[in-house]
Amino acid sequence: MTSAVTTPRPGGTGGATAVAARARQVVKAYGSGETRVVALDSVDVDIARGRFTAIMGPSGSGKSTLMHCLAGLDTVTSGQIFLDETEITGLKDKKLTQLRRDRIGFIFQAFNLLPTLSAIENITLPMDIAGRKPDADWLRRVVDTVGLSERLKHRPNELSGGQQQRVAVARALAARPEIIFGDEPTGNLDSRAGAEVLGFLRTSVDELGQTIVMVTHDPVAASYADRVLYLADGRIVDEMERPTAEAVLDRMKDFDARGRTS
Repeated sequence: MTSAVTTPRPGGTGGATAVAARARQVVKAYGSGETRVVALDSVDVDIARGRFTAIMGPSGSGKSTLMHCLAGLDTVTSGQIFLDETEITGLKDKKLTQLRRDRIGFIFQAFNLLPTLSAIENITLPMDIAGRKPDADWLRRVVDTVGLSERLKHRPNELSGGQQQRVAVARALAARPEIIFGDEPTGNLDSRAGAEVLGFLRTSVDELGQTIVMVTHDPVAASYADRVLYLADGRIVDEMERPTAEAVLDRMKDFDARGRTS
């Protein structure tokens, strides 16, 4: 496995960084016998705390499956997943639901906002459901970071797509989760709105110390990360530190060329 550059991005943690989540020999398979399909094939990976990690790969490579397993949204066939020192593989449904609620944040391609609630009500909704009172200072900092201070009383239909996704980002950040997972979080946005959201995610890592894992197919989106993992056929086949859009695109072209000649 090769790595482009090992120097950390300015503002990142760099050096010997603690591990926020890790997978050990993770296999995810569907079906059995001749119809068995292996989505993840003995994957080992560490997700560094306080850094922005992007996961890329062609369609069917297993990138979304890996994210869903790391986030406890899907079960594994074999192997182990850890969130910090907590093994989540094998947890009962109730414990797993509580762990996802209290320690993990999610940002999806669909904004998943409730139309009858204001922006601030959508942001605090998960904590309200859990019966937890938001930390006022932290909430203010998150709102300022994503630039929503003037839009908190607006409902989703009064916000642009980019603003709605910023509400979703703020909702994920507000509960101070240990790690945030994003599944194509800018997939429904135009390039300008996407750049705004990605900038806020980058800022949340650099200034708020957040840990983010994002699945994307977009080289520009991946260039906001500290590290890019490349999956093919259910395995991590390469990685890149300090990615640029051009370097990511070139690497993806290499994989496409290999796929055509294999």
